[in-house]
Amino acid sequence: MLGNGRVDAYCFDGTKRLCNIRGKMRKKVWINVGDIVLIGLRDFQDEKGDVILKYNADEARTLKSYGELPDTAKIHDTGDVGDDADEEDIPFEFTEEAEEIDLEDL
Repeated sequence: MLGNGRVDAYCFDGTKRLCNIRGKMRKKVWINVGDIVLIGLRDFQDEKGDVILKYNADEARTLKSYGELPDTAKIHDTGDVGDDADEEDIPFEFTEEAEEIDLEDL
């Protein structure tokens, strides 16, 4: 992310392009490092483009299975906010003995 709705996109053809996020996506779809996006290339500027769509992990895997993405493409399956987590993954331990703290001592 460069700011002002612009990103540096590293394309699968090996070129780095300066891309604008289209207005419909701004502040609605968040793009992170490593996300797979669809870029519309410009006829008159090869080094610039426009971000048209962001693929989620399932869509990217489907594209990879169809052969639209190269085999070297890494698809990161990141958990979104609000995903259900197992209770075993929580690093806190609660014990029966709780020490009372007097707020006036602080």
